[in-house]
Amino acid sequence: MKRLFVLALTALLLLPVPATAGAAEPPLPYDNGPLTVSGGVFRDEHGREVVLRGFNVSGEAKLAELHGLPFASTADAASSAAAMRKLSGANAVRFLVTWAWIEPEPRKIDREYLAKVTDQIAAFTAQGIRVFVDFHQDLYSRYLFNKDSWYTGDGAPAWLVKAGAYPAESCGLCFHWGQNMKNNKAVTGAVYDFWHNREVTTAAGPIKIRDEFLYQAAETMRFLKENLSPAAFRLLLGTDPINEPYAGRYDSGQDGIAWERDLLWPFYQQFRQRMDEAGWADKAAFVEPLLFWNQNVDFFAEPGGLPAVPTLGSRYVFNAHFYDGKAQSGVLKPGMANDGEYVADFSRIRDRAQALATTGIVSEFGHPVAGNTSDKAPNILKAMYQALDSRVKGANWWTGARGSGRALSGNQWHWDLYYDRHHELMNDNPGRVRTEGDAMNDEHFSAVRLDNATPVPTVDGRLIDRVFPRATAGDTLAFTYEDRVFAAWNPIPDSMPALKRVVGAGQYGVLAWRSNGGSAPTELHLPASFDPAKITVLSDLGSHTVAPEPGEPGVNRLLLSSVDTGRAHFAVVANGSPVASGDRDAALAELKTWAGTQFP
Repeated sequence: MKRLFVLALTALLLLPVPATAGAAEPPLPYDNGPLTVSGGVFRDEHGREVVLRGFNVSGEAKLAELHGLPFASTADAASSAAAMRKLSGANAVRFLVTWAWIEPEPRKIDREYLAKVTDQIAAFTAQGIRVFVDFHQDLYSRYLFNKDSWYTGDGAPAWLVKAGAYPAESCGLCFHWGQNMKNNKAVTGAVYDFWHNREVTTAAGPIKIRDEFLYQAAETMRFLKENLSPAAFRLLLGTDPINEPYAGRYDSGQDGIAWERDLLWPFYQQFRQRMDEAGWADKAAFVEPLLFWNQNVDFFAEPGGLPAVPTLGSRYVFNAHFYDGKAQSGVLKPGMANDGEYVADFSRIRDRAQALATTGIVSEFGHPVAGNTSDKAPNILKAMYQALDSRVKGANWWTGARGSGRALSGNQWHWDLYYDRHHELMNDNPGRVRTEGDAMNDEHFSAVRLDNATPVPTVDGRLIDRVFPRATAGDTLAFTYEDRVFAAWNPIPDSMPALKRVVGAGQYGVLAWRSNGGSAPTELHLPASFDPAKITVLSDLGSHTVAPEPGEPGVNRLLLSSVDTGRAHFAVVANGSPVASGDRDAALAELKTWAGTQFP
């Protein structure tokens, strides 16, 4: 194991912003090369470790009002992509598509729908935002539900549901739409049939359900490969083969772990083969474990997490979701989320990814921003992003930074441009028009809404626009970010009084990493709330640059360059006020001592 070194105090510099010292790397355009999974992380063509952050686009694709598209037009997609960069610095989105709209009749692919999907994806790649395509479903299909049902779903087409001849749906006494997954016999039967590849009779002849899903997915991937520009296709990360998989019901003697091994994993292998055949061989399959695996509601949780599956390796990504079901219930968790609330839950995702020899991502997380438990949203979102950033709670971070590890990639649910402005006929019932919130099962998750024609956050913008390490030239040792939203969970310790004065009451981020000697710089996104005139950067490196992101002059990034190999480096970036040189020098000395202790 290589020993890590910290440069001597004489080499430590604080460089005021926006001035640049030495031969700093010039601002680079967005990297348009593919990402690969290597050594348990995403890496770009320069060998930099990449963290993906962004949103799902979007729950609108579950609805019928726009025929399964996230946006009403390519122009709306383009404006959302630009706003997403400006409001959050996002570099990746999970883009939803739905089987019902891809294959509205058996063996007939709707290429007009796929052409619109292609154009909307290209609107994001044109902004330098990477995309992975999610083949979405919830409760199997909207067509399982009667027109007066309290609930609805999305996924499979009407013709397939009709061919399945499922019983009348009913959830009984259910308080949340998710209970349909276990209590609604129409849903459980249809999902069971999917995994067991039941053959049904259709107008096109006999069709096996799971095989047909693979067919439409392959046709979609082939269409995107053929119709996206080469530059846009390079920014496609891969696919999420199926959203939130679960068994429907288990066979005799089966549990979640056995179901993953015997049914889910073979499906992923088949899907991987379709990806390769469609020209996606260099892209990853973002595979989800059993949905109930990472639940924090004990009576809903089930064993899973792919422990009986062989090592995934670099052609797959371990892709999990996390929601605080206890908090959403309004009963099981009456209080607020606290410092470190979800560190163990997100560390579990990291650990499973590591055990499977791949990297991980939390492709859905969030909390309602309106409604019964929305008062909890600021605390919960702060705690979830904290858990993405580090394995260590804020109160322990400075003394336990060596255990912080890498930041975890994640996509918040969701970015709905039409939040509170929908016109959705629930289950095609003209007497039940849904306009409020997400217009789907009474949910209110969107991170944005329209103020006139301008997207604005539905929560404190500091929660979603955060410092994060977009690309690290080497291996991350530790990262943290204190957003200062309603409380400071990560205070500077009293043992570092000069650093405490430098940071003051402002937001700050800390990155420690071991350099790989690459020529491309380490890059951190800086939130729009960071005033360029007040940004302070403390680093052991001899040069840095604060520069606008390409095409977005109102959003900045911090570039840090090093050419050595195997040495530990650190950088603190703070959104405070200009400080005296004596405090700067003293703060650097404190940081040197701290880094020498944490990363000897």
